Amino acid sequence: MRIGLITADPGHQLLADTADVLTPHHEVVALDPGSHQAGGQDPVPSSGELADVYLLKARTPCALALARSLERRGAPVVNSAAATARCQDRTVMAERALCAGLPFAATRTVASLAALAAEPPRRPVVVKSRHSRRHDLVARADDAARLRDLTADWADEPVVVQDFIPNDGWDHKLWVIAGSVFAALRRSELTAGGRGPNLPLALDALPPGWLDMVLRVGAVFSLDVYGVDLIDTGGGAPLIVDINAFPGIRGQAGAPEALAALALRTAERGVLTVPCP
Repeated sequence: MRIGLITADPGHQLLADTADVLTPHHEVVALDPGSHQAGGQDPVPSSGELADVYLLKARTPCALALARSLERRGAPVVNSAAATARCQDRTVMAERALCAGLPFAATRTVASLAALAAEPPRRPVVVKSRHSRRHDLVARADDAARLRDLTADWADEPVVVQDFIPNDGWDHKLWVIAGSVFAALRRSELTAGGRGPNLPLALDALPPGWLDMVLRVGAVFSLDVYGVDLIDTGGGAPLIVDINAFPGIRGQAGAPEALAALALRTAERGVLTVPCP
């Protein structure tokens, strides 16, 4: 099989370890969507050989455009461009999750941070960039002064606003690869000390119902590889605060093997559906 990686960082730990699992018997090729955009050329010309499956480990507009182009040519992409895009827009994410009955944080959208600062909420809130990307805005604002401070760098940024829900300060990081679940604890970036390292979390330590709920996220968003960030609002009641398509999943034993198996299963299904000449 030929497995393509849509990424600007093929050395990323998860991808590199997955490639190590695959390469003894399969070919792994990397496509840099940034180079594709800069050069104005398709890294897989129409006359070229497509991979049997592509893993979309990138979230930029040019990466999504490349994934859509490959899908139009019949190549399977994990996750699909459409599913990935749904997780980039936090307004769409919240609407979809809440309509499906998932315990997602209530979310409202504001055209710009400056507009929010002009009419500040009267309670602590979490403010995030509407469009998820690297180095985007994620901040807690307890008062109008904090919002005004944030506008120095983010005045024109479209944002979503969520009430700050008191919790123990720990994010539960759950990652899923085709039904296999991995978990860790991490101090929230909204706490006074800032984000800390991931700490081990056994699945059997999760409150009842959390695993089933996290697996349901995949069906709701049509994702095969994804992450769910949850907080415990008390007594084991979960609140989803973010969903990510194809997160890093670094340092999780078994994750590269699960991703390699998913890639091969997807590639095999694609081969079986191609009609014989």
